Amino acid sequence: MEYYIKSVVPIIEMNYDKFTAVEKGIADFFIHNQEKVDLSSKAIADRLYVSEASLSRFAKKCGYRGYREFMYQYEVTFVEKNESMTGNTRMILNAYQELLNKTYSLVDEEQIARIGKYLGSAERVLVCGRGSSGHAAAEMEIRFMRIGVNIDSLKDSDLIRMQAVFQDKNSLVFGISISGETEEVLYLLRESRKRGAKTVLITAEEKETFHEFCNEIVRMPSLRHLNQGNVISPQFPILLMIDIIYSCYAEQDKGKKEQMHDRTLRALGAGRTEKTPPMRK
Repeated sequence: MEYYIKSVVPIIEMNYDKFTAVEKGIADFFIHNQEKVDLSSKAIADRLYVSEASLSRFAKKCGYRGYREFMYQYEVTFVEKNESMTGNTRMILNAYQELLNKTYSLVDEEQIARIGKYLGSAERVLVCGRGSSGHAAAEMEIRFMRIGVNIDSLKDSDLIRMQAVFQDKNSLVFGISISGETEEVLYLLRESRKRGAKTVLITAEEKETFHEFCNEIVRMPSLRHLNQGNVISPQFPILLMIDIIYSCYAEQDKGKKEQMHDRTLRALGAGRTEKTPPMRK
């Protein structure tokens, strides 16, 4: 069974804030539609009480040449949802599956490979975020440190801002902001880029201004339009992207990285052994 389907829905969600009120109404229909319907421009225009020109503008803001191209892509990836399933557990599992599908639609393997190269050439790596994003940054530090990356994570506002002063052409800076609006994170990326550092933003939003100070914008799925989104950990889509980046980087000189990982395990084991008091006879 094929679980992962490249869908246009996460692209609609990513561009949602760009839309006019009319276009948001169109977006809401395509995001939440659960049944096969006539998708012709006339049928949808009549159904939503909008003009066919509005459908065309909406499609172009999503990155398509026009509504016909958008409609084709939406139609071939559409999966009719089964709402007969009951139970909170099933709904949560379905929500996680939907997030995996959306990640599959958004991930750019060529971009991930470029980031892997940045990691391989950077003398030092910094990753930062606030709140849940800060916790994900700390997880990223632990994972990458164990395979030899000189990496630090930050989640304190003042420390994030101050670190901008120390970045240079030998640095790689990751900023994590689901909303794309975390002021401290954007400040660090902007100032680090000015000083020659490579910069990567992991976000669920799409804004043209990001390209001014980010070498790479890694897009992850948004929880905003997701069923049960209020009970899904916001760290989950971040950690998915971090895992994908980790997997790519770990494949470079794989043997050496596996040795480093094993050494960290042995070091941790040795530390626990030393702390264990000798047994009395």
